[in-house]
Amino acid sequence: MRMIGIDIGGTKCRVSLGNQTGGALVMEGSCEARSTAGYSPRDMLEQLLRDAESLTGEGQKIRAIGISCGGPLDQDRGIILSPPNLPGWDEIHITEFFQTRTGIPAYLYNDANAGALAEWKYGAGKGCRDLVFITFGTGIGAGLILDGRLYSGASGQAGEIGHLRLTDYGPPGYGKMGSLEGFCSGGGIVKLARSMVEAELQQGRTPGFCPSPEALDGITAKTLGDAAEQGDPLARRIYREVGTKLGQGLSVVIDVLNPEIIVIGSIFTRSKELLWPAAREVIEREALPLARQVCRVEPSMLGNEIGNYAALAAAQYGSEGLGTGH
Repeated sequence: MRMIGIDIGGTKCRVSLGNQTGGALVMEGSCEARSTAGYSPRDMLEQLLRDAESLTGEGQKIRAIGISCGGPLDQDRGIILSPPNLPGWDEIHITEFFQTRTGIPAYLYNDANAGALAEWKYGAGKGCRDLVFITFGTGIGAGLILDGRLYSGASGQAGEIGHLRLTDYGPPGYGKMGSLEGFCSGGGIVKLARSMVEAELQQGRTPGFCPSPEALDGITAKTLGDAAEQGDPLARRIYREVGTKLGQGLSVVIDVLNPEIIVIGSIFTRSKELLWPAAREVIEREALPLARQVCRVEPSMLGNEIGNYAALAAAQYGSEGLGTGH
């Protein structure tokens, strides 16, 4: 069963071709990623259509098109609804566009839900019935596989764990001070780092990775992670604080949902060694023992390719007639 996957992100968009046979997915090809900012929404759709056509030979049977995109979305009607990381993508009827132009059924899924499907079908959660996949990049969100089925809630908003408030004060994220996204997203880590660096500079201390106020704008999650891996004490302290907050959020997820596995992508995949010790300490202290003992926390097995796999998993799941998981 061949499928087309379309991964739409705030930075880049990419089309892939996969062949699902049995329980395995063979990636048969992918096009070069296109810079999202370089195209209007309509022009991007036209280019993605051309990319999809370039991957499918004459007469090749394609069962479905899967589209993975950050929310908010109207998954049932296949509409992209003004995502904050996609300026200008307002009321885009994307499944209608691809179905009309190709004659192939198309399915739209939130990127966290599609990522959960990918890790469940092809990655770290294969064989599990209860899985939580957490995006850990520009934002924080979760896709939920509960009792062997995608669950997205009454209005498609289930899994928005980035909105959890952990403290009354702290870096803002998801429109809320002290939220999990405020502490644990890429942008949140940078905000936390800048505030802690400013405190050090005001006390006359000069962190090695940011020796002056002028260098504050150069702090990124990557430069901070590099400094922490090289042993910088402040960078390591910042990552420990992020890990602590991550552990608080994971403890809530473990207690409420009792999953077999939590799979975390992006920054956690790259920096597990920096984040996990503090997170594990919190989980062992705060999560219910019977729930904690059956739950594994793992980095994404699909790594940098998860966008392609997520879109293809959306195509497979949608074509099986299982819906969006309300």
